[in-house]
Amino acid sequence: MALLLPFSTGSSLPNFRFRRTPVRSSSERLALFNRVAPFYNNLTDLLSLGQHRIWKRMSVSWSGAKVGDSVLDLCCGSGDVAFLSSEKVEVQGKVIGLDFAKDQLSVASSRQKLKSKACYMNIEWVVGDALDLPFSNGHFDAITMGYGLRNVVDKHKAMKEICRVLKAGSRVSILDFNKSAYPVTSSQPSLQEMMMDIVVVPGASRFGLVDDYKYLKSSIREFLTGDELEKLALDVGFSDARYYEIAGGLMGNLVATR
Repeated sequence: MALLLPFSTGSSLPNFRFRRTPVRSSSERLALFNRVAPFYNNLTDLLSLGQHRIWKRMSVSWSGAKVGDSVLDLCCGSGDVAFLSSEKVEVQGKVIGLDFAKDQLSVASSRQKLKSKACYMNIEWVVGDALDLPFSNGHFDAITMGYGLRNVVDKHKAMKEICRVLKAGSRVSILDFNKSAYPVTSSQPSLQEMMMDIVVVPGASRFGLVDDYKYLKSSIREFLTGDELEKLALDVGFSDARYYEIAGGLMGNLVATR
């Protein structure tokens, strides 16, 4: 696995709140994630060849979560990152897994009941909106977000909410597909687009989810580069932001300190 140095911060930042892009509405995205919930874990294993576990563990480590901490896992889905965070904070800590898709949280809760480690019982699953977090200012010692920021309709507002509920000096770690700062030509597909065509869509067809997973391709194309993510974090109030390419540039992780 390749781990590269952080990107340098660019000089320009698009207006994320008013950029005109053909994205799905919030209700359409909610329906999509509820629909794929029963197949999500098996499909993720298949499509990443199990490597997603390594990337998620790296992301949790970058959050700085430690024993006794209170951690928020945003857009927690079926709970992978929340379970890893609970191992970091142990039984003395607390993890809240928040997602707007109830079916995803049902899967997470079912998985929790089957796990034996005592620390997994410190996780609370909450239905909520990443754009309007139901927590007080400076509430959490660390925040994680795996494959979630790309799917929120207002990235600026989501990052501002993360900054608000994070304690001063604490970190958020955000894992997602990497969008290259050096885009290829329209006639030359990116690494992610090739992966979508060769691996993801055929894999999703086994579960009858081809149309749903085609959304991934457009969502990555419309996502932010590492430079843009760093600038966004600084714009909403974080004191430091660094973006790392991992998995040979296939994935990326933003680490921002409040």
